[in-house]
Amino acid sequence: MNAFLALVRKDLFLHFSNRRAVLMSIIAPILIAAFFGSLFGNNKKGGDKPSPVPIAISDLDHSPLTAKISAALQADSSLAVRSLDADAALAQVKAGKLRAAIVLPAGFGQQAGRALFAGPEGKRPEITLHYDPSQAMVLPMVRGLLAQHVMQVVSADTFSGQGVPVMKDMRAQVADNLALPAEQRQELTAMFDSIARVQERSARAPQAGASAASAAEAGGSGFTMSPPFSTRELEASAQADVPYNSYAHSFAGMGVQFILMMGVDIGVALLLMRRQGLWQRLRAAPLSKARLLGSRIASCTLISLIIFVLIYAVAMAAFGVRVQGSWLGFAAVLLAFSLLTASFGLLIAALGKSPEATRGLAILATLLMVMLGGAWVPSFVFPEWLQTASLFIPTRWAVDGLDAMTWRGLPSSEALAPVGVMLGFALAFGALAIARFSWEE
Repeated sequence: MNAFLALVRKDLFLHFSNRRAVLMSIIAPILIAAFFGSLFGNNKKGGDKPSPVPIAISDLDHSPLTAKISAALQADSSLAVRSLDADAALAQVKAGKLRAAIVLPAGFGQQAGRALFAGPEGKRPEITLHYDPSQAMVLPMVRGLLAQHVMQVVSADTFSGQGVPVMKDMRAQVADNLALPAEQRQELTAMFDSIARVQERSARAPQAGASAASAAEAGGSGFTMSPPFSTRELEASAQADVPYNSYAHSFAGMGVQFILMMGVDIGVALLLMRRQGLWQRLRAAPLSKARLLGSRIASCTLISLIIFVLIYAVAMAAFGVRVQGSWLGFAAVLLAFSLLTASFGLLIAALGKSPEATRGLAILATLLMVMLGGAWVPSFVFPEWLQTASLFIPTRWAVDGLDAMTWRGLPSSEALAPVGVMLGFALAFGALAIARFSWEE
């Protein structure tokens, strides 16, 4: 029993004598818990509003009605609406800069009011809704807000004084529709007459307004109020005939995470070499510190690149992932991230100073970089300030660059920014690691 207690006491002493490792083991769960707590909930009274969803609207009709719809969408705090032409809006969605693009067709203003009473089989104008297939969960919200604002604007316009011609046309259609029972035709005709009187008063006194609620009660078999439009929803991916492959994004995120972890393991192996005395033998050779550490960066870069290529080979063979953009851009992103991984692993080893402390520091740094980079949780669900802050995290550029070259199908020019940012981080990490790495145990 005395020997058992002595071993327990020894383990406790060794663990808590490494203050850096103990500190990392405490800070890591606190920061990660705080990250997820701020992301999925808010305990502050009155909390922050969710980030608006960036979308575009293209008005091909240019009528007063569509202008009101655009204004209503722009006034909605849940949306960040930009007015663009149809081609530019679609390009922004394909590039991942917007979540959706709404196209209001020509003639919508004239057709929408009459479509209110067209019934399920009636003809109605078609609104095209392009959406980012990687963030399809945004589609129901955009579709619902679109339906809400269109119905409000169209019904208010139809039942106000401006909708007199529409109501007259609908009254004539009902009166001439012999398929409806005579009693129902009489009731509907009386309803339209009542609406006409309300419209006349509304035209004389606009401040009195017109109520759409009474008209919404109009019903009966074969003649019901229905949404004044239909939607055509198209995936804004690289090729219209190729469906979005969700594995493309998941392999990018998980590849980034585990390649980073591999780089950390190589950094820890360097520390173990120093502890075991192998470092002293290398120091005895006529080699500078920069050359020795530079060779480790080069070898780690090659290892990372080979592993990432193998990961994507499996993704392509077994899960249908394809490089629908530029192969040159794809290769450049992989190479830049491999170099970033090597310099990051060396930096972690230089800052950790011991294998035990380095592992704790690596868990904290790697998980935070992966989470903020959008590999676990898509970056569009972040608060607005965090979406901006994540642009300063190299893993965000790695995931976005791989997405751009695979399922988004963007040209090689779209890889220039991610590659440039990652090379900049790699240079900074490598220079700092060489400056901070200690030669002694």
